[in-house]
Amino acid sequence: MDYRTLSIQELHSLLVSKEITPLDLTKAVIENAKKDNNNAFEYIMEKEAIEIASSLGEPEEHNLLWGIPFVIKDNFSTKDVPTTASSNILKDYVPIYSSEVYQRLLNSKAIPIAKTTLDELAMGGSGTTGHLGITFNPWDKTHKRHVGGSSCGSAAAISAGIVPLALGSDTGDSVRKPASYAGLVGFKPTWGRISRYGLFPFATSMDHVAYFTRNVIDSAITLNLLAGRDNKDATSSFVKVDNYLENISNGIKGKKIAVIKEIVDYTIDPVIKARFLETLDYLKMEGATVDFVSVDDKLLRAIYPTYIVISCAEATSNNANLDGIKFGVRENGNTYQEIMTNTRTKGFSELIKRRFVIGGFSLLKANQKDLFLKAQKCRRLIVDAYNNILKEYDAIYLPASPTVAPLFGSQSEKLSGEYLVGDNHLGVMNFAGLPSITLPIGFNEGMPFGANFTSKAFTEADLFQIATALEKHTGLKNIVAKEDK
Repeated sequence: MDYRTLSIQELHSLLVSKEITPLDLTKAVIENAKKDNNNAFEYIMEKEAIEIASSLGEPEEHNLLWGIPFVIKDNFSTKDVPTTASSNILKDYVPIYSSEVYQRLLNSKAIPIAKTTLDELAMGGSGTTGHLGITFNPWDKTHKRHVGGSSCGSAAAISAGIVPLALGSDTGDSVRKPASYAGLVGFKPTWGRISRYGLFPFATSMDHVAYFTRNVIDSAITLNLLAGRDNKDATSSFVKVDNYLENISNGIKGKKIAVIKEIVDYTIDPVIKARFLETLDYLKMEGATVDFVSVDDKLLRAIYPTYIVISCAEATSNNANLDGIKFGVRENGNTYQEIMTNTRTKGFSELIKRRFVIGGFSLLKANQKDLFLKAQKCRRLIVDAYNNILKEYDAIYLPASPTVAPLFGSQSEKLSGEYLVGDNHLGVMNFAGLPSITLPIGFNEGMPFGANFTSKAFTEADLFQIATALEKHTGLKNIVAKEDK
C-alpha cells in the first residue's frame, strides 16, 4: 500500500480497521526515510520507532494520533535521542529530558520516525546553514531550489510523503513560508497556546511551536493534542482550549476578511498575484466580506530590520550557555576563556557568528537606545497596526511569499522593498503572537505556492474554519511531490 498521500484521518481509519498495523506502517515509513535524497534528516529513529510500534496493542478509535508516524525538528529536546540543532557545537549531544510536545505525542502513542534538519540553531530561512549541508525542495528533482527554513527538514519530509505530520518551530516564518514553498499546510498558534518546554530558544519573545500537515483538518487534530497549559513553561497560557474540529466545516458566511494592499503589491510573481486575487472572489462567493486595507509602508519596511535586531539580541543571550563547559562539544584550552573561545569559534558557522555580533552590538549600553529599544518601539507600532485591523475583521489574508521557492544563489543581498516586505511580512505574526496558517493555493513553474490567514489571539478555531473553506475551493490538500519514474 502506498500510504504517502494519506491524511492522519485516513491512516487512522486503516489502523482502527486493522487493514494496516502500526508496525507495518512504521517499517514502510522508515524504508522511505532511508531513501530520502533531500537531506531531510539528522537522525532516523529506527530502533525507537520499531520498539514503540511493536508495543502498541488494540487500536484506540478515539485517539486520532494512535500509531501515526511523525518527525520532529532537531531543536526539540528528545530524551536519549541525539539533538544537535544542526550545529557542530552540539554534535553528539543527547538530552536527558524530552520536550513537552514530543512527550505529548509519545503519550498519544504516535510514532517518532526521525529528527529533521534545520538552519543552524533555527537561525536563517534558506535551509542551507545546517551542519549537514543544504536541504532540498522535493518538488524540484534537480535540487536547485530552496525548501525554505529554518524548519527545512520537516518541510522536506512531509512534502516528500514520508510522514503526515512534522513538528517545527516558527520565529519569523520558519514553518509558514516553507509550507508555501512545499505545498503544505503550515500552522503556528497563538504565543503560549503550545508549551515550548524543551524547545531550544532562539528569540524567546517570538518563538512558537509550529508544525506541518498536508491538510487543514490534520492541523486541527494536532492542535487538539498539543494545546494547553504546561506548568513546566511559565509562558504557556491558561486560556481554555477549544475543540478545533467542532465547527471546522461550518463555512465563512458573515466573516470579515482584510487584505493589506501594500503587501499584495509587493508580490513579485504575476501568477501568484493573479491566483491570490482570484481566491478573493471565492471567499466573497461563500459569503465573506473582503476589503482591502492599508498599512503605512514605513512600518512594513521596518519589519525585517526590527526582526533582525530583536531576534539577534535575544539569540545572543539565549545561546550564551553554548560555551563548551556545560554540555556539547568542548575544544581544548588552558583556561575557561580559552575553552569557550575555541569552542565557539569552531562550533558556530559564520552566519551564527554574524548574528551574535549584531545581537551583542545591539545590547551594548551605548547602543541600546538607538538599536534594541528603538526596535522594540517599532515592534509595538507594527503590532498595533495589525491589531487595529483585527478589531474590525476576523482575519487578515495575504500571499505567503512573493515568489515560488527560489533557486539557490538567486537571492540578492540587496535589501530591496520587495525583499524587505514581500519576503518577511509573516514575521509580524511572531511580533504579535497571533495564530497564523499557510495553505497551498496554486502552482507556477511546477512549484507550489501558498497564501496565509492570520486571526486574533486564541481564535485558532475560527482560523481553521476559514482556511478549510479556502482549501475546499482549491482542492489542494494531501498533495506530495512525486518521485521520478
